Amino acid sequence: MAINKSYGIKFPFSKSVNGNYLTRTKTAEEEIRTDLLHLILTRKGSRYYLPDFGTRIYEFIFEPMDGPTFDAIKSDIQTSVDKYIPNLQINDISISPYSEDDRNVAGTLNTEDQNSEYEMFDIFRTAGEGVDEYTAKVKIDYSIKDTTFESRDFIIINI
Repeated sequence: MAINKSYGIKFPFSKSVNGNYLTRTKTAEEEIRTDLLHLILTRKGSRYYLPDFGTRIYEFIFEPMDGPTFDAIKSDIQTSVDKYIPNLQINDISISPYSEDDRNVAGTLNTEDQNSEYEMFDIFRTAGEGVDEYTAKVKIDYSIKDTTFESRDFIIINI
């Protein structure tokens, strides 16, 4: 007998013609991924009673794409994750300037054809079109610490 177990609400919310905007996460790994996205894409100071929840990632959108800016982004993400998602270990945060090749990448990709160890990844874009010279690609590679078997995944956010 199968039990329909869900952990929480999936973030970001999905588009739906039937009104099913709030889907539920089915696994603990999916819930932690949702929590990470929610933490990173929430502006610091926007939550009542948790003014330091979130990151300052939106403040870096039109900053110079150089080493000090990239270091500040990495530090901000690492500090927030350490405080609010203690069972998540960030293995690597790589930041690179947006390139011409990144424009053709769709939102959800299946990478099974590319012999990747990851089955699927999402790209979340905070910057719009026409601002390529100010855009950076942030890739966060993480693993979950609390499980018996280590689970690894990554997210890509274009800011």
